Amino acid sequence: MARLSNQEGLADWLPGRLAEERPVVTVIGDSILDGWWDGTIERFCREAPAPVVQVQRRDFAPGGAANTAMNLAAMGAEVRFVSLVGEDPGGQTLLGQLRSAGVDVSHVVSHTHMTTTTKFRVSSGGQVMLRLDDAAEEVPEDGLRQMAAAIPQALTGSSAVVLCDYGAGALEGAVREAIFENLGPRGEGLEAGSANAPQDTLVVVDAHYPGRWAQLKPNLATPNAQEAARLLGTELPGGAARCPFVEAHADQLLRASGAAAVVVTLDREGTLTIRPDGDSPKPATHRTWARPQAEKQASGAGDTFVAALTIARAAGLPLTTSVDLAQAAADVVVHRSGTSVCTTDELAKHLGGFADTALTDAELARQVEEHRREGKRIVLTNGCFDVLHRGHTRYLNQAKQLGDVLVVALNSDSSVRKLKGPDRPVNHEADRAAVIAALSCVDHVTVFDTPTPIPLIELLRPDVYAKGGDYTPEMLQETEAVERCGGTVTILDYVPEHSTTAVLERIRSTGEAPQA
Repeated sequence: MARLSNQEGLADWLPGRLAEERPVVTVIGDSILDGWWDGTIERFCREAPAPVVQVQRRDFAPGGAANTAMNLAAMGAEVRFVSLVGEDPGGQTLLGQLRSAGVDVSHVVSHTHMTTTTKFRVSSGGQVMLRLDDAAEEVPEDGLRQMAAAIPQALTGSSAVVLCDYGAGALEGAVREAIFENLGPRGEGLEAGSANAPQDTLVVVDAHYPGRWAQLKPNLATPNAQEAARLLGTELPGGAARCPFVEAHADQLLRASGAAAVVVTLDREGTLTIRPDGDSPKPATHRTWARPQAEKQASGAGDTFVAALTIARAAGLPLTTSVDLAQAAADVVVHRSGTSVCTTDELAKHLGGFADTALTDAELARQVEEHRREGKRIVLTNGCFDVLHRGHTRYLNQAKQLGDVLVVALNSDSSVRKLKGPDRPVNHEADRAAVIAALSCVDHVTVFDTPTPIPLIELLRPDVYAKGGDYTPEMLQETEAVERCGGTVTILDYVPEHSTTAVLERIRSTGEAPQA
């Protein structure tokens, strides 16, 4: 996400880029209609100790694979939807909303003997009291055959395919056979269906049981914590321990999913991306951090994440950038009630909100003191962070893992010139602050103009002061101040092949920046 902001603001760049690309994405999967009924509770019923909800509002929204399709359309993709619904009011409502959003539903099969899966949530005062699920006991086989017959045409010319398998039966039997026949294992060049889905088609698997699609060898698998646990055949620990546990089992997740890369979504703990790292025996990882707020009755943030990840990759963005973008899109919808989508404009506004976010010393001190009262561990680091590259993002993600709150202190423009020379910084301090603030691992950003951050250390009294591995604690003037304030100095990994100077030299010599 922030890598692209080195030359231009992502918030300004994003809408035009996606509108220009407008990739064709085919979504195949289980349709769900989400019902949200909200009302007031003033009494209990006579026949049972149950509250009586006087319904005042009834809202319906596409869910499941249909929600993924809606989000893709909202972000600028040309979406073709392949699914199976009933010829019932739920199916009619679902198709009507998809059409209104611009989703091509000509490949959706409406079957007289099919019941459209509908999930009714009854709530009051922002609290869900009850959920009622109405679903088909059996999916008609002739409906699956009709759906399978629609797949070749739906795949023609698609840049990406998303398989949304929630175990409701739409991806069984003839449909499953048609998917393998038309997509085939990635990289094996099967003749069957190759005209419909060429080998460079992006295949994304979002499934309750991702292992069922391992033989397809998808480009991406996006399991949540529970689905990753199924792949591993074990329970995942809770809370902050989940991400380190997933990273420790990275090889097993890649093998079990069959995917070229796995993005594990971990709710409040963000996501962890896993992919092979060249000749290294250990997979490369990339972490994002969610921005949770007060609990809301939101549903479908995972669908939004998958949609944003897919359209970003289909538009040619690097994987790490795409994951960061998807995290931002999920952050938008998770703070809303009900099932919703993230539009391109909303995502751009969200990203644009990180501009002008550098805090003054006084503001930052108040924020840090509040975090400390909540028992949170404060991590401080500093640097120029001029032209952001993978070495920076890896370093900042490591710093975040040392505590609960990461504060990044940026050298001011005048300070950077003194350190790096008259042609630096490339980006103004306000732009650098906006880029750093947009990273999910960063909680607060400030700018300092003193020769060292010692005055800031004395003000904030961080529990941990983190620096890159090209230093030692003895080399740092700040060490004495950190220890005097009760903190510790931690030296993080140094990535010598990734430096701002090297990036600038390559740009000046070739006109091209390194890819993520």
